[in-house]
Amino acid sequence: MECHIDLHNTVIQRRVPRDGRAAKHIGIAVFNGFSLLDTVSIVEAFETANRFAEASRHDAPRYVVRLLSSAGGRIASSSSVFVWTDSVEARGHAHDFHALFIAGGTGVHDAARDGRLLAWLRRTHLRSENVLSIAEGQFLLEAAGFASSAGIGSARGLVPRHYFRRETDPATQREVSSPLESALNLIEADLGTEITCKAAASLAPRASTQFTSVLNRNASGSVSDKIRASAQWLEANGHQPISIDRAAGIAAMSERNFLRRFKAEIGVTPSGYLLYVRLDMSCRLLVETALPVDKIARRCGFGDGGQLARLFRKHMGTTPSEYRNSHRQPHDR
Repeated sequence: MECHIDLHNTVIQRRVPRDGRAAKHIGIAVFNGFSLLDTVSIVEAFETANRFAEASRHDAPRYVVRLLSSAGGRIASSSSVFVWTDSVEARGHAHDFHALFIAGGTGVHDAARDGRLLAWLRRTHLRSENVLSIAEGQFLLEAAGFASSAGIGSARGLVPRHYFRRETDPATQREVSSPLESALNLIEADLGTEITCKAAASLAPRASTQFTSVLNRNASGSVSDKIRASAQWLEANGHQPISIDRAAGIAAMSERNFLRRFKAEIGVTPSGYLLYVRLDMSCRLLVETALPVDKIARRCGFGDGGQLARLFRKHMGTTPSEYRNSHRQPHDR
């Protein structure tokens, strides 16, 4: 069976700014046999950031993301799903790239023999602020003449013309960032922590944790619209400092009445619910990303990794690192 996803028309093309905001161009170089999942995660990260930035900051730059291949046109991923791409030689891509991602996938060795693609990479890296290889995409950079020892590092320290990624950083033997984390780190540098946290929370898979059943209570038919709205507001803003009186304002209630109603309908106090929101988010980021514990703590509304560790021991009887190791799939470790 042949499957086709027209990412160019349904996702990419509509991102061209029409409102006068500055554009930051993101390129993703793909080839037959590229990894679709990693590529989609990058596209979704910048799409989500655009949505949150548009809602909160009218002066925020807008990301323009394009899929690029040697000849352009239809390209097959390693999972036999097709996407539409622009040619690397298209005149419309003469601009500088804020970030250029090099896709990985089983077809990378054939792509490494594509003279036109390699020549384009050699020229384009000079006009790109950040060059980010995804897994096997590093082989493509090496084929273009960029030695692995010249720039492999962590996506957490973005510098001009920065190259990465492998499963580990050869210098430290530590994990480096996934494609999604790399995109989120770029977004954080451009748009700030608040928008990045909202995007990360929106993108993080909703894996079940021990807090899921409590957080799902707001969907119950027995919960009033006002209390449901306040619970949803707590979930959406759990990454930042929150006062209970503001949550009561969302429900249009006095603080005393709000505390009573929330506990009666949800089963926990608003502050307890907020804690579960933050712990749930922390659990998912520990499993789905390689972010340091301290950074996860800050992204989830905690002061630092020490506070998160104390709360994990109190409520879960384990540490964040132990939780990560026991819940990640073997191929993610």
